[in-house]
Amino acid sequence: MKILVCISHVPDTTSKINFTNNDTEFDTNGVQYVINPNDEFGLTRAIWFQEQQGATVTVVNVGGPETEPTLRKALAIGANEAIRINATPTDGFFVAKQLAEVVKNGVYDLVIAGKESLDYNGGMVPGMTAALSGYNFLNSCIDIAVDGNNVKAVREIDGGKETVSTSLPLIIGTQKGIVEEKDLRIPNMRGIMTARTKPLNITEAVDAPANTKAVKFEKPAPKSAIKMISPDNLDELIDLLHNEAKVI
Repeated sequence: MKILVCISHVPDTTSKINFTNNDTEFDTNGVQYVINPNDEFGLTRAIWFQEQQGATVTVVNVGGPETEPTLRKALAIGANEAIRINATPTDGFFVAKQLAEVVKNGVYDLVIAGKESLDYNGGMVPGMTAALSGYNFLNSCIDIAVDGNNVKAVREIDGGKETVSTSLPLIIGTQKGIVEEKDLRIPNMRGIMTARTKPLNITEAVDAPANTKAVKFEKPAPKSAIKMISPDNLDELIDLLHNEAKVI
């Protein structure tokens, strides 16, 4: 089984976020980048298929040279090879178009992508990639079993879970639950050294329009100061909750 894992290069959630150019561009200065957590859950599941069923695992990213350390980490975790599509990811459709080209050229059986990235939270790339590739698609997967071309998957839905039967070729959008946090792989020294010798292929992007554009970014309003209310003064507490906080 050939597996392709789509990797997003996203800011660490502990990074301090700022914007430049009149709040129209993300300020990358001093920001640490990591594998998108939803993608890392999917990558870990792909490595399980590699170990248990002899699958080959390729990771792919749309981005410039600055994303290569993230791809190398994926190789150190256990992926067999990496592909970097040399382009700036302008919007979801542009990224999906690039990924669909890799999917069709590589004839992959299973494509794993996080259901959304933790920077822009668009949640559109896996589904659009499936549509452009002509693959079956399941989103929000929290379990998957493959037997030949037959697939049984569990996905999270509002208020519960849904078990679905489908077949390869398939694209899935993954999240926490496909593996648990305790199952995530930490690259060891052997993996880091081996990653240096694994192929990291660079391909040029295909033409695709950018259908959306970020007009402006705005950070959440800062939290207001805490007001301490005497436990004996319930009337004041109720008044503030009703008239100032407006939560009752």
